[in-house]
Amino acid sequence: MFAKRSLKTKPVCKVTFKVLKKDIGPAQSVKIIGEFNDWDKDAPSMRKLKSGDFSQTIDLAKGKAYQFRYLVDDEKWFNDESADAFLPSPFPGVDNSVIAL
Repeated sequence: MFAKRSLKTKPVCKVTFKVLKKDIGPAQSVKIIGEFNDWDKDAPSMRKLKSGDFSQTIDLAKGKAYQFRYLVDDEKWFNDESADAFLPSPFPGVDNSVIAL
């Protein structure tokens, strides 16, 4: 899930991504991998909360849409069910989540 907060003084939207433990089970790390970080698997991990959920806030340019996926423990990919849309990835049978700002 994610929450969007547009800044009035800048062409930026602060997006807080959150992955719930109930959706992924016990995990050591979750990363957001997408167009906004050039699909870099070495991107920093999201912050793990005491509840076992993960959270990260990213500033993204307004007026754009970005494809992304979550990577759990560097091995399991999954989509954000609350995504604004889903688009096919380059891998057959796999879709990417999309956030539109």
